[in-house]
Amino acid sequence: MDLKTNTKTRLVRLSLALLCMGASAAEPGEPKPASSEEIRGLQVVDCLLPGQLRRLGQSRYMTSRRPIKTSAADCAIRGGEYTAYDRADYKTALSVWLPSAEAGDAGAQVNVGEIFEKGLGTEPNYEMAALWYRKAAEQGNRRGQFNIGSLYEQGLGVTKDPAQALNWYRQAWGLPEDSIVYRSMAEQQRQQLRAELKQQLEQKQAQIALLQRQIDKLKAAQQQHKAQAKADRSAAAELALLRDLVKGLRQANVQTEEKLAGLVLRTPVKVKDYEAPGPGADVTRGKAQALSYSDTDFGKYYALVIANQDYSELNSLNTVSNDARALAEVLEQQYGFEVRLLINADRLSVMRAVNQLSESLGEDDNLLIYYGGHGSRLETGEREEGYWLPVNANPPPNDSRWVPNEFISNHLARLKAKRVLVVSDSCYAGLLSSSPGYLFFNARGQQRSQTETKAYIDYKLPRRSRLLLTSGGDKPVIDNGNNGHSVFANALLQKLRSNKTILTAPELFMGVLDRVSESAAKYDFLQQPEYKSIKGAGHEVGDFFFVPSAS
Repeated sequence: MDLKTNTKTRLVRLSLALLCMGASAAEPGEPKPASSEEIRGLQVVDCLLPGQLRRLGQSRYMTSRRPIKTSAADCAIRGGEYTAYDRADYKTALSVWLPSAEAGDAGAQVNVGEIFEKGLGTEPNYEMAALWYRKAAEQGNRRGQFNIGSLYEQGLGVTKDPAQALNWYRQAWGLPEDSIVYRSMAEQQRQQLRAELKQQLEQKQAQIALLQRQIDKLKAAQQQHKAQAKADRSAAAELALLRDLVKGLRQANVQTEEKLAGLVLRTPVKVKDYEAPGPGADVTRGKAQALSYSDTDFGKYYALVIANQDYSELNSLNTVSNDARALAEVLEQQYGFEVRLLINADRLSVMRAVNQLSESLGEDDNLLIYYGGHGSRLETGEREEGYWLPVNANPPPNDSRWVPNEFISNHLARLKAKRVLVVSDSCYAGLLSSSPGYLFFNARGQQRSQTETKAYIDYKLPRRSRLLLTSGGDKPVIDNGNNGHSVFANALLQKLRSNKTILTAPELFMGVLDRVSESAAKYDFLQQPEYKSIKGAGHEVGDFFFVPSAS
């Protein structure tokens, strides 16, 4: 590096530091000024890199400025331009990406579509999102094809059309219309549609029968008026029946109250003033193995497991550490993962760990991120934002020491790793993705023949995946459960331990779904896991595969 370049880099770093200055003295539990600067530098921004000086023969020319998504610190070091601390401003984001999108760059067109769909700083504009996704999709961009498909699935900005959605998903996969996988899914769709129509017909027939019963009842009532004595006896019987019903309900309420007394939820509540959290654990276990099965290479496997249990101001949890340690052991010993285990991590530690993933993962690698701990949400207009709560988190609604879902999804978008699965056992974990639950996931989760399995892997493996499996949706979840684990973690561990062959993410989801719902029902509590893709993070309809290391 020459002196001029070195001087320029120092000036850029200095300007970044000056932008970050001005904070007042930190309150208890808040990051020190130096830590605050680092946290700002870890945020993913829309960065406009300077053009490059190139030479063609005897002439020199400057290329156009290039937009990328990267961390604020990396953008500054590379001499890029971004608006500090203005990530949630769609006008700023559009100013970075729109010129390239209008020039026909498909990747930029997808980013513009995602800006409109997220509605940064304003309400989402799904019509504009669909327009830009379609431009990218028609150029063969897989993210654009997947995103326009998800809009058709939900009916956002376009007319709801499952057939159109499936067709765009098929193109995102690169599947010909006569492929085994596509035919299987299309047939599943037809069966599902027939089942829905049959259910609607049965409901209409039931309504007709109900109306007929009401008519018959009215006729009977007219006859009862003629026999008053009989009506009085009927009223007395009804009164006795009602008294018995009330008595039974009261007894059921007592039983329900007893169950609720033993129920612990992963819902954050302030229980004490701030106390500095004790030192957390940061341990790396195992070494990433490059796994293969039946002449198919799946790449190396890594996991970041975060478990927050002992909070400085909030109610501490009971099972999180046990869940994380048991999962780390299974991933390392049975599936060949290299696992970084963070126990009781503060905000800076969580953000550093997520940011550092981009430095260590290659293009063919697999990454699993597991989070257990408190989660929360905040409403902004009609939108809700979800958060992971580190051990130094403020009590709700103060989010100054929380980790927003957008931070996680933005970093997932810049990772080189081809396949990423996020597993979250926390309240409101489903807010990490606005995607619908997987369309036709039953076709992917059901038992497949060996031929179908081979075709499925061949199509899925080369495509990027950014997937989310949560212990519940936009609701609280249970902390206590079975064998010292939460109901979700217990089901997850059982499925992973019992598996002996290649396990896909949809099959893992199907394996925990009923177990979690049944275990939660014992507490008279409704909890249902969710499985979906993470939009805006580079998903291309890929999958995540658990390959037993002994296979």
